Amino acid sequence: MSATTTASRGRGRGGRERILAAAAQLFATHGINTTGMEQVAEAAPVSKRTLYAHFRTKSDLVVAHLQDLTSSGATLEHVLTREDLPPLERILGLFEPVPDASPVRGCPFIDAAAEFPDPRSAVHSYAREQKLLMVRLVTTLVTELGCREPAALAEQLVTLADGAASRAMVLGEADYGRHARAAAKTLLAHALPSTA
Repeated sequence: MSATTTASRGRGRGGRERILAAAAQLFATHGINTTGMEQVAEAAPVSKRTLYAHFRTKSDLVVAHLQDLTSSGATLEHVLTREDLPPLERILGLFEPVPDASPVRGCPFIDAAAEFPDPRSAVHSYAREQKLLMVRLVTTLVTELGCREPAALAEQLVTLADGAASRAMVLGEADYGRHARAAAKTLLAHALPSTA
């Protein structure tokens, strides 16, 4: 087997992973809508034929990118499923800065939904599913804590988390969530059952 054949086979392997890695970097730096499929193919690097063999449309690529973020634990919501943390720490973990977040991008699901505003689009639908999952996870945790009105409290907490993530992105302050964390502690203190 020639060196050329070996090199071309090496480039062909892992194409999907390289595409997703390139898309993640480009989407974070430039935004989803301003990143073209050609740019992704060039950054991967893969041929356009390979790119479209893996992702027939830009929407397919964006949904796969969001799914990849979800499965890798690279989203705000990941802390809610950590079995090694007690419920209260999981909830307050929503307000911690994302490690090595440069640039500060806020919530990828909110970003994606904003760039694909049609609620019927696959991207917007996936983002919505993740946001609904987030509130269900928080509802479960505040219920475990014995909080009063867990559904309403969960909505308030996720609203704080999403708002903090958005402001962190706009202001370029990775630790902006500290303000929302203080508000979340107050909400939780009022909702927790009295031990007296």
